[in-house]
Amino acid sequence: MASTTTDGIAPALTGEDVPVSDPSPPPRQVLSVIMPVYNEAATLAEVVQRVLTVDLGLDIDLIAVDDGSSDDSVAILDAIPDPRLRIALHGKNRGKGAAIRTGLSVATGDIVVIQDADLEYDPAQWARLLRPILDEECDVVYGSRFLGDSTGMRWQNRLANKGLTALTRLLFGTGITDMETCYKMIRLDVLDDVCLEADKFDIEPEITARLLRRDVTIRELPISYEARTHDEGKKIGWRDGLSAVRTLVKWRLRRTV
Repeated sequence: MASTTTDGIAPALTGEDVPVSDPSPPPRQVLSVIMPVYNEAATLAEVVQRVLTVDLGLDIDLIAVDDGSSDDSVAILDAIPDPRLRIALHGKNRGKGAAIRTGLSVATGDIVVIQDADLEYDPAQWARLLRPILDEECDVVYGSRFLGDSTGMRWQNRLANKGLTALTRLLFGTGITDMETCYKMIRLDVLDDVCLEADKFDIEPEITARLLRRDVTIRELPISYEARTHDEGKKIGWRDGLSAVRTLVKWRLRRTV
């Protein structure tokens, strides 16, 4: 029982009376990683390992969404005994946008980032992209391939990426250099009331357009990027470029975003 004075009032405690314990550390923030997977058996195990071993000072919540793969992708995911990996399955191929939307529907982290299931993007670069968000300087950071070191990208893809980014700059009055980058790192609460609609690769311009329409500042930092070829599994094509143009115009003209 605590001692009291004669008037019933507890005496003041000094540092000698009760040792002062160290304050509890704040809870670690969580990075939700959404990984769309479609026939990526050749690279999947390695990219999952890279995600789960990256040292960020944050907890990792990896959500792999298999989008109807016909190869061994699901078996590879099932064989990874790590509780930080959660697996969602689409019964048939629906597209990258649908996979991202499925991932977002179950994401529980403070911050979210998209990671393709190939080796074009290296999660080791996340620490730099995270820093402005953790320092509360901004809510969204894009990793720009065109501010950094981009290798192996075909001239057709480079031209298409730069053209779509130029259209984004024109329509939305922004200065971003890489609208189509996979590395969009976003505080999850920024997307709380954003009901994304795209099913295919047009998810990239939709995310960017809707953030810009809401006056969300997008900060860019340089990243390195090693492009793969269509023979190695790259799936985006010229029709996706036309879809991106339609998506940008649609969200520029929409009254509500």
